[in-house]
Amino acid sequence: MALYWESYRPDALTVWESQVVRERLGWYRAVMRDEAPAKFHIAARIEAPADYASMEDSELWRLHESLSREFDEEWAAQRERHDVSLVRRKLPGASLLDVKIELARRQLGRCMLCERRCGVNRAQRVGACLLNGKARVASFFHHLGEESPLVPSGTIFFSGCNFRCVYCQNWDISQHPEAGVEATAETLAAIQVKLRREGARNINWVGGEPTPNMPHILESMRVLAERGVNVPQLWNSNMYMTPEGTSLVLHVIDIWLPDFKYGNNKCAARYSVAPRYWEVVTRNFLSICSRGEDVIVRHLVLPGHLECCTKPVLKWLAENCKRALVNIMDQYRPEYLVLRLERYREIRRRVADAEMKAAYEYADALGLAWREVTR
Repeated sequence: MALYWESYRPDALTVWESQVVRERLGWYRAVMRDEAPAKFHIAARIEAPADYASMEDSELWRLHESLSREFDEEWAAQRERHDVSLVRRKLPGASLLDVKIELARRQLGRCMLCERRCGVNRAQRVGACLLNGKARVASFFHHLGEESPLVPSGTIFFSGCNFRCVYCQNWDISQHPEAGVEATAETLAAIQVKLRREGARNINWVGGEPTPNMPHILESMRVLAERGVNVPQLWNSNMYMTPEGTSLVLHVIDIWLPDFKYGNNKCAARYSVAPRYWEVVTRNFLSICSRGEDVIVRHLVLPGHLECCTKPVLKWLAENCKRALVNIMDQYRPEYLVLRLERYREIRRRVADAEMKAAYEYADALGLAWREVTR
């Protein structure tokens, strides 16, 4: 008998008939099918010195860089041999994953995880993300509306966000963190175990925004590594992270689902209050695309923004992220402040069919792989 999601989304099965998808999402597919260890299992078995926690920040970052090179060597080998037995091997006393956790915890004392760089001690007050030092989960469930290679996706929605998107469709949780419930690393691990056992192909960290919750996410992975639970980790993010923040999740994420919202800084500032957006996001995209990571980029087409945003974004991806699959999304609808404030009236409409047609034609001209994942 077919599983419920197979009936609802048969394309979640047929998408894997595409050679392009199998090639570009090969690592993720192997982990999804339990044929290879999730990256956090590799990171949890790259041994670190026992005294890592006593190191000064600068020394600990140098250690992180050194162990990351060891990780890259092991990951390259794993991409060839897919030795899933690693999941069952004993953990060392200290590891690269532990170093990442320690560095992420220290960030909470003067937070620089995202490019807001608010420097707030989140143990005492909330940062620019609207969060203190605790993770807050708004909901978790099997998401059947994500891109076909991801369904059913085990989504964990965090409250709070470092963006202020005036059209946010999740504004009730992104701008109101009190809507969520505090969750420890153990709780996050238990949620992941439940979602995986019930058939989730991945754990989808989303929100809101996962970036402010890095310490708790990494700690939950440590719990899964101890228990031998294997599940792909997915980073569903606005990618507005510092280089340090990016490096903390770089070696534990099996598939990336980043947003690339704007083609210039002016639109980013107007609609998301995100300074230096283009420089920050392209830098972070390069850090993952240059490594040959498995990536599905989301670009939401905004009404009237074909020339200033959609075309520059697609062109940059074609030139710099050649392996990425691209979801060119037509799901924009006027929400939140767009409906309340007259100054955003220029995007108070749906995207026209002609605009979407032009976006698709431009993507074809650039040679982007978008048809496989765009619904």
